[in-house]
Amino acid sequence: MSIASDILRGHTEGIILARLHQKDSYGYEINKAIQKITNHTYELKEATLYTAFRRLEENGCITSYWGNETTGARRRYYSITDTGKETLKSLQTDWLQTKTLLDRLMEENPEKETPED
Repeated sequence: MSIASDILRGHTEGIILARLHQKDSYGYEINKAIQKITNHTYELKEATLYTAFRRLEENGCITSYWGNETTGARRRYYSITDTGKETLKSLQTDWLQTKTLLDRLMEENPEKETPED
């Protein structure tokens, strides 16, 4: 799965924004959701996750706040902003275009369905 992991790594910010679009969350919870969704075939490294959080926050895509935990350590929660929602839409559009191109490039006879220039 190394090639797939490399491809996914390039979409870390979009993956995080998609999770935060569902609900506010903290790093460990987001990583657990990613593992569950991928049947434990993919997880973000902690350093990658928190570097992406920092970058997204600097770009105004997310905000963070400390949760009111009654048990255990305090957690830093992240919330998507309107800018983050716009960024997510753009990243999703980019992904769909990329996926379409890759699907065409991986077909056995892509020339059949592509009009000539």
